[in-house]
Amino acid sequence: MRTCGMVSGNLNIRSRTTGRFMASIIETLILGIIQGLTEWLPVSSSGQLAIAKEFLGWQPPIIFYVLLHLGTLFVVVAFFRKRVVKILKALIRRDLKSEEGNLAAFVVVGSIPTAVIGYVFQELFESFFDNLLVVGVALLATGFLLFVSERREGNRALNYLDSLLVGIAQGIAIIPGISRSGSTIATALLKKVDRETAFEFSFLLSIPAVLGATIAKVGDLNLLIGGGDTVAVVVSVVASMIVGYFSLKVLLRLVMKKKFHWFAFYCWAAGALVLISQIL
Repeated sequence: MRTCGMVSGNLNIRSRTTGRFMASIIETLILGIIQGLTEWLPVSSSGQLAIAKEFLGWQPPIIFYVLLHLGTLFVVVAFFRKRVVKILKALIRRDLKSEEGNLAAFVVVGSIPTAVIGYVFQELFESFFDNLLVVGVALLATGFLLFVSERREGNRALNYLDSLLVGIAQGIAIIPGISRSGSTIATALLKKVDRETAFEFSFLLSIPAVLGATIAKVGDLNLLIGGGDTVAVVVSVVASMIVGYFSLKVLLRLVMKKKFHWFAFYCWAAGALVLISQIL
């Protein structure tokens, strides 16, 4: 989830006429659907959005993408609501020895490298969002990681080292084209963590990352509200939430059925096409 390293710019899809305003809603709706589909599926939502904005000529500001991620974050909280409630209760009780308390500690450990990488390399990773050559190479790398991770099988519990490595993977996934869900789940699978735990931890770890990115960019809300595109943005966020819920369920099913590597072929095809389009 690349919320800290997305492209900045000016939202220039507001029109002076009713027809153009409707077009802006359609454009943001498409971005919302893309976000909902690709945020959870391991194909890099930021990579797909970078491709879409490049070929369709859209240039929304960072806060637009942050709000899209915030919408899909609500899906994560709803999907894991029982687990999240138990974790919060464990934290309130200061019970770090329970299963949920341990999980909370793992989330904290995993969040540290994500925050450090995002802070140190933010400007560099943001520049990649406008470079489709980087996006193409990153998609190929994501495909390779997905493919090799399915060849590792394990059933052990998560530990602090795993949490740290998964957090590093999440930080690197700020690069557009590197899938956050793909890299984090694959990293856990390569460490032979059981599939259900790998899936759950990947998305629980995304919660503080998205919240942090949203808080950091909340001051930019005036770029949207002041620009008069509030309706279009709301439509986009709602679309990302609805589509995201179903794509998350699909991903869980594919991970548990050992079909996670199927997405490698899409990443390779998309990466190759992007590179060809930039080279020729």
